[in-house]
Amino acid sequence: MRINSTQAWLPTCGFMLAFLTGCIPAPQRPPGEPAAQAHAMIDAALPINIRDRNGWAQDLYSVFSALDITATDEHICAVIAVTQQESGMSVDPVVPGLARIAWRQIDQDAAHAGIPSSVVHEVLRLKSPDGRTYQQRVDTARTEQDLSRIYEDFTGSIPLGRSLFASWNPIRTRGPMQVSVAFARKFVAVRRYPYAHTVSLDDELFTRRGSLYFGTAHLLAYSAPYDSYLYRFADYNAGQFASRNAAFQHALSMAAGVAVVPDGALVVPAAPLSQPSDTERAARKLAPQLRLDKAQIHAALLQDRDASFQDTQLYRRVFELAARAGVQNPPRASVPRITLQGPKLHTRLTTAWYAQRVQGRFEQCLARGRQKYALR
Repeated sequence: MRINSTQAWLPTCGFMLAFLTGCIPAPQRPPGEPAAQAHAMIDAALPINIRDRNGWAQDLYSVFSALDITATDEHICAVIAVTQQESGMSVDPVVPGLARIAWRQIDQDAAHAGIPSSVVHEVLRLKSPDGRTYQQRVDTARTEQDLSRIYEDFTGSIPLGRSLFASWNPIRTRGPMQVSVAFARKFVAVRRYPYAHTVSLDDELFTRRGSLYFGTAHLLAYSAPYDSYLYRFADYNAGQFASRNAAFQHALSMAAGVAVVPDGALVVPAAPLSQPSDTERAARKLAPQLRLDKAQIHAALLQDRDASFQDTQLYRRVFELAARAGVQNPPRASVPRITLQGPKLHTRLTTAWYAQRVQGRFEQCLARGRQKYALR
């Protein structure tokens, strides 16, 4: 099944409900207009004890409408499952040990910039606009939004602050869906943000509506050859099309007879032809069979974050060669093999772990919705 933004609600048989045995009749949907049905489906899917239930329901419905994504059971539960995993559906979640994490990041950034940490700490003893020192505010920060506001105040209060320290803000993902600032900026460049806002786009990500809008876009607003939402959940962690790319790397490894780590990253960002990735080296080994030269292979791999990669000669011919090498029906999606890294992580986690956790929440959400309808 191909999951996309125009998909209608699917019956309750198939991979979505693989954790159940057999096939059960589809629950009866409430009568009424499509908007009323969508609101009822969202209300049924939301966790029972969620705070501001009406607010979440209104924002979810608004976001699906704004993105022209059909509010199916699966789409709704996919967004809810990711949000639960990322923040427990808290708009501004408390991060345990945030001050310690922040100071470690400040010292690392200072070292990278060649500035003694003692100098940075001394500057942070200056008073901030709210009367406290920046150091005091960092020590008492509890949420990512607290820390981002400290950064904004700091860079805005010193000469050339925003130009000198533009990359120092450690908060790169924001809001209840932990949306990447980089993704939001890229998405809004091709599709206008539909809501009026009085703060910057980056700070809009701290709001429930803004985070849900861009998070839902990241999760659902692209077409990929997936037959399970598991791969979208992996992509949410690793980047759009990462699961498609990992499957391509599997096929390439079989066709070329060399090991290629299926991490979903096909090229080294901004690297020239003279510095190919392991994936590109493996593809070059197959150049005669692919009937492609180095430049053509490189150009195709540069489309690794776009649906167009699936239409390239490289993509098609690699799978053809893998099939000839004895791999019958090579899969077109595979969870990337990535070990997660980040200042908030204290144990070894992987993208596979993340995707499976979200998949479990997704299945619980679908079951919750079915149970609520059964009681009607």
